[in-house]
Amino acid sequence: MNQPRQPLKINVGFLINQNVGTSRDIEFEYDTLSLSKDLDLTEFNGVARIGRTVQGLLVQGDFIASMALSCVRCLSTYPHVLRARFKELFAFKERDMTESELLVPDNGFIDLGMLVRDFMLLEVPIMPICKADCKGLCPICGEDLNKVDCGHQHSESEEGY
Repeated sequence: MNQPRQPLKINVGFLINQNVGTSRDIEFEYDTLSLSKDLDLTEFNGVARIGRTVQGLLVQGDFIASMALSCVRCLSTYPHVLRARFKELFAFKERDMTESELLVPDNGFIDLGMLVRDFMLLEVPIMPICKADCKGLCPICGEDLNKVDCGHQHSESEEGY
């Protein structure tokens, strides 16, 4: 599926005048999804459950995607799975806003793009490692020790992080 200009923007107008407790699940699936310059995802899918409350619309998101990262040990690029789960209230009135300060816009369209982006970025590891037993690079010749045995002697302190 091609990515629309605002892929996570959804019309919630139909829920605004529904009874409290009414909810709807909206599913998302994209082969690729770019949420900003710093977040390009693949195999993106998930669901947003939107429920009508007295104060506004409660959005419960559960999204999963892959992101290409570089291993800090061997410098190879690998797909890392990210999962974002959140619960946020889009309030009808300013007095009902939570600390996230989200309001249901007058046009009835909410954009989950920034929320998903923020929660996905929180899942990106500070020191990504392609696999737990990654051997890294030889400090002498620079060979990837996962692929070849270069023959150099390595001390315990040089291996791993």
